[in-house]
Amino acid sequence: MTIQQDAPNPVRAGEELNIAALEAYLPIGPITQVMQFPGGYSNLTYLLVCDKKQYVLRRPPVGAKAIKGGHDMGREFRVLSLLQQAGYAKIPQPVAYCEDESVIGCPFYVMERVPGVILRAQSAPKLGLSEPTMRRLSEALVDTLVELHALPVQPDLVQLGKPDGYVQRQVEGWHKRYLAAQTDDLPAMNELARYLTDNLPAQTSDVTLLHNDFKYDNVVMDAELTRLREQPIRAVLDWEMCTVGDPLMDVGTSLSYWAEAADDPFRKSFNLTWLPGNLTRHEFAQRYADRSGRDVSNILYYYVFGLFKNAVVIQQIYGRYKQGLTKDERFSGLLAGVQALSGVGVQAVETGQL
Repeated sequence: MTIQQDAPNPVRAGEELNIAALEAYLPIGPITQVMQFPGGYSNLTYLLVCDKKQYVLRRPPVGAKAIKGGHDMGREFRVLSLLQQAGYAKIPQPVAYCEDESVIGCPFYVMERVPGVILRAQSAPKLGLSEPTMRRLSEALVDTLVELHALPVQPDLVQLGKPDGYVQRQVEGWHKRYLAAQTDDLPAMNELARYLTDNLPAQTSDVTLLHNDFKYDNVVMDAELTRLREQPIRAVLDWEMCTVGDPLMDVGTSLSYWAEAADDPFRKSFNLTWLPGNLTRHEFAQRYADRSGRDVSNILYYYVFGLFKNAVVIQQIYGRYKQGLTKDERFSGLLAGVQALSGVGVQAVETGQL
């Protein structure tokens, strides 16, 4: 069965691009059409159609300057360039980066479009994918994460982060980001911050490249999803938060997105892992352990951190909406998402279960 490519929509009002300025700056020729991909709540992503090729442009959301250290387009482009140099094939090929805000009003970068399909929570349930197919795809996600963590961490890649003290810095940093973006009093968020601070894992010498946002809608699948003998994942997208550090932080983040059938509607709304056939969170962690050889006995801590981090990201987006920095009505109800994820985190701590 062939699945249609991820379809872009007309550009949303207030998020238009200066096409003439792009054509003058980019070495890709005349741009015949510009569309916008609807998925995601963070960076804005556009399709640029030229005579012979298609490209993808990524830029920060409106109002992103208020978030210190976030939406770094130059860093994401650099990561893609370093991965390209390291011979990692599952990436879109980077084309150009522009830090001159006079071109379209913000930094941006352009990469080649990888043909294929992106499975999103809103559309995937309508595709009628079988349980064996979903099982295979979820296993492929785990295996791709293992593959990514097996990449040799060359000196250029090490410079992407500071492995020593990585987990502690992440906990402290995301807590500070939450306090900076906080709009309401949410006791569960404070409880999670205390748990993460009081239960920091021991420093590990196991350092790998981390994607930090690894999930279904950040990979491009082969459109022929039912070809069971083929590797279905063609490219990994969204490298904005890529760094080096404890690989279980990556696993925990992926697990925090991994909704199951019995989970609340909000969690099921941004991943399709609840569809029949997918691995459970426990099975995900076990397959990762089996394929990587890593000890995941303390994976609960990393899962709770992932929930906390995602809740902070949602709080940041909601905060921009409350300040009037974006008019996207999708963001108006996101406080409930912060409450949902923090509540799940507290429950996980209390029960000791993923």
